[in-house]
Amino acid sequence: MTTTAIIIGIICLVAGAVLGYVFSKSSLNAKGKFIIDDAKKNAENLIEKATVQAEAVKKEKHLQAKEKFLELKSQHDADIQQREKKMQEAEKRIKDKENKLNDELSKTGKLEKDLDRQIADYGKKHEILERKQSELDAVTAQKVETLQKISGYSAEEAKNELIEAMKAEAKTKAQAHVQSIMEEANLNAKQEARKIVIQTIQRIGTEQAIENSVSVFNIESDEVKGRIIGREGRNIRALEAATGVEIIVDDTPEAILLSCFDPVRREIARLSLHRLVTDGRIHPARIEEVVDKTKKQIEEEIIEVGKRTIIDLGIHGLHPELVKIVGRMKYRSSYGQNLLQHSREVANIAATMAAELGLNVKLAKRAGLLHDIGKVPEQESELPHALLGMQWAEKFGENAEVVNAIGAHHDEIEMTSLLSPIIQVADAISGARPGARRQVLESYIQRLKDLEAAALSFDGVSSAYAIQAGRELRVMVESGRVNDEQSAQLSYDISEKIQNELTYPGQVRVTVIRETRAVNIAR
Repeated sequence: MTTTAIIIGIICLVAGAVLGYVFSKSSLNAKGKFIIDDAKKNAENLIEKATVQAEAVKKEKHLQAKEKFLELKSQHDADIQQREKKMQEAEKRIKDKENKLNDELSKTGKLEKDLDRQIADYGKKHEILERKQSELDAVTAQKVETLQKISGYSAEEAKNELIEAMKAEAKTKAQAHVQSIMEEANLNAKQEARKIVIQTIQRIGTEQAIENSVSVFNIESDEVKGRIIGREGRNIRALEAATGVEIIVDDTPEAILLSCFDPVRREIARLSLHRLVTDGRIHPARIEEVVDKTKKQIEEEIIEVGKRTIIDLGIHGLHPELVKIVGRMKYRSSYGQNLLQHSREVANIAATMAAELGLNVKLAKRAGLLHDIGKVPEQESELPHALLGMQWAEKFGENAEVVNAIGAHHDEIEMTSLLSPIIQVADAISGARPGARRQVLESYIQRLKDLEAAALSFDGVSSAYAIQAGRELRVMVESGRVNDEQSAQLSYDISEKIQNELTYPGQVRVTVIRETRAVNIAR
């Protein structure tokens, strides 16, 4: 309707303007009158067209309003249906809850009736029990009175005397029982400890790796030696300066010796020589280039060895610096025993013992692998390797039990957890068995012979046996020449002689065994 009014207003405005214009020109001639008539016709035509358009617009707007109304009405009906559906669902849930509640109330009524019946039964039983108890008390009092008359003791005196007698008997039995338990506990503890250690040693099978301070570099022919030495020895001097390894070129056929206490430097020198000989270009500039590349390769290999080791042992979350230190252990040795192999062995032994004792196996493996990391410092340190390794482990966020186990495995600090003695024992098992660390077989056998000879030098000794890799000496004596008191003195004398005259690692336990035999023959 608003649009129609605007259109009609416009038409009226146009018509007024035209009429004004016509009246303003009333003084014109007949030609002007003709123009005015023509204008009136045009105005009437415009008004008629505007009226038609206004009707068309009015119908269109009416149709649009009707469509909008129908759309809103359908949406409103849909909303009402959805609300009715939700209300029906809510009514259904409420009815279900009411039914469930009614069922529970009916069950509760039954339970209350059962409970009332049980309470009534309990009351009757309680009355019967009180009556029986009163009858029993009367009979007991009568018997006590009769006993007092017969014995001449009052009930209190008899009770005290009985208590004292029972105390003495119980104390004697308890002392004997306690002594028996202590002896059995000591015996079982020793047996269990031996069992765990022996089973652990049996279950751990490891390789034995012997390191030394000299490597041999094999060559195809002796002509290569001259190229390695170079003019006036400049090549060999450049090699020694770049690697820090002494290169010995002597009359040994098809071999060059590389001598250095540091296995990493020896390996760098060996690989560098192999590349130079294979390439054929051997001069100081090329030597420095090859040595630098080889050092980088060895560093990458160290990291790779460390990663492979912790993956093999199932250790996770190790700091990258500790992974690198573990890799460097491959190129270190301890008394001839490869340090990485030793640490892996200690980790497996400690894990086995921890499993037997019900402790944390993962922490035991971790501590066993890291216990000797202080032996591979990049720079020399005055600290013992156990304390240095403890500082590194603490710096790189290791568990407190692992840190203590590393620092305490040589008793530099006090042990604060059960993991520490396990690492100490595992380290001893790995390093102390024969053949694990480098020593000449003849000297080992000779040391055992010397132990047995030291025992046989005493009077009354019939035989002697060195066992447990020379850590125990068992001495058999003649019962007719050595009595029990003399056998104890003999054990002391033998241990003193061994301590004063022989050289040995650790300690030697001397056990003297005396046996008395009575033999008769029935004819």
